Amino acid sequence: MSQPLLIGIAGGSGSGKTRFGSDLQKSFPVGTVEIFSLDNYYRPQEEQPKDFEGEPNFDTPESFYQQRLFEDLRSIKLGNELQVPKYQFNIDRGADPVYITVRPTPIVLVEGIFTFYFQEVVDLLELKIFIQAPLWLMMKRRIERDEMERGYGDMKQTLMRFERHVAPAFNQYILPCREKSDIIIPNHESYDNALSLLRTYLSARLAEK
Repeated sequence: MSQPLLIGIAGGSGSGKTRFGSDLQKSFPVGTVEIFSLDNYYRPQEEQPKDFEGEPNFDTPESFYQQRLFEDLRSIKLGNELQVPKYQFNIDRGADPVYITVRPTPIVLVEGIFTFYFQEVVDLLELKIFIQAPLWLMMKRRIERDEMERGYGDMKQTLMRFERHVAPAFNQYILPCREKSDIIIPNHESYDNALSLLRTYLSARLAEK
């Protein structure tokens, strides 16, 4: 079996990375594209760095189990199947872990806000895609996601996290990494065209293998 193509997808929180990866996956036959999410490598809340008021800050490079991330990604690159504990937001620490299977399909999408920040990850990628969206749109999507998907019903807390953690992290860590990308997609303007072009490109790459 040949090694999978590792395609990186990065961008700010709420930029549309997860949706883009999911839509790209759905545009191929089942078993062609797998998603490797950096979200599953977050440290638990009690191990997160704290801000100046003692609030856990999930938007730093230290928020992740970096070594496990690097080792798992190298393993999937070599064609190994992984059992990865799924990170579950806003649940009791004592809850039983839920494991997901990550398979070395022909294409593996490596998705997360810090995908291009860690050089150990960048070195394994065949193609680097940066999803770009204005801050106001990322904040709107973050509010909707926190309420609908993560069970955070307090908009005041979501806005506090965005202002104190998300936006500064975007400017300090994520936006500078845009320079490492091969393709920049303005998600609020060219979504469908970009999706079609990426599908055509990746189909051609698979035909070469």
